[in-house]
Amino acid sequence: MADENETPQVAAPEAAAPDAPPADTRAPRGGRGRGGPGGAGGRDNRGGGANRGGRRDDKRGGNRGGDDGGEELIEKLVHINRVSKTVKGGKRFGFAALVVVGDGKGRSGFGHGKAREVPEAISKATAAAKKAMIRVPLRDGRTLHHDGNGHFGAGKVTVRSAPSGTGIIAGGPMRAVFESLGVHDVVTKSVGTSNPYNMIRATFEALKEQTSPRSVAQRRGKKVSDLLGRGGLGAAEAEAQAEAITE
Repeated sequence: MADENETPQVAAPEAAAPDAPPADTRAPRGGRGRGGPGGAGGRDNRGGGANRGGRRDDKRGGNRGGDDGGEELIEKLVHINRVSKTVKGGKRFGFAALVVVGDGKGRSGFGHGKAREVPEAISKATAAAKKAMIRVPLRDGRTLHHDGNGHFGAGKVTVRSAPSGTGIIAGGPMRAVFESLGVHDVVTKSVGTSNPYNMIRATFEALKEQTSPRSVAQRRGKKVSDLLGRGGLGAAEAEAQAEAITE
């Protein structure tokens, strides 16, 4: 009786042994693809897809941020005004924004936009300012080459170059223009209206008339030192200043 009991005990594991490996291998596969574990596995896959999608969005956002940062534009909000339009049944209120944009290296522009919301008006004004940027030659990268006057409507402005350490002597809208332009030393005066739109336009009219000695010398077919020498400077000093002029 003992031998009969031992033989089935030995035969049972031998019979189960060949069947066990396929059962073990199929069970995890079935668990991953079916039933509760399969549902959890499906959620994990979806979660992995969400993580991958999040990483891609982060990279795109970083690239966009890098593009904006590569431009290195300085945006100055000068004025916001609430405007209204009378229509049948009442009034529609909106906002108008005036923005000045510059790179701090001699390029600047202004623009205005209108919208029902303030952020949208600012974005429109910023886009318009980027399209209307002009280049102004700067002396030593800090001040203007010469004095100038600007006039637009009832606004009249005067801009003057200043020695190092003077700072930006300007108020309100004009200060925003010179800060975005990259000017560190300048003296300005506004006479007439205090309307920011007219002051900004008059300031840009004065900046458009700015010229550098190098451009004047090229236009007249002469050397920069010849033009500077007529101001009472010696030949050596004129040559030194001519070499120092970059624009």
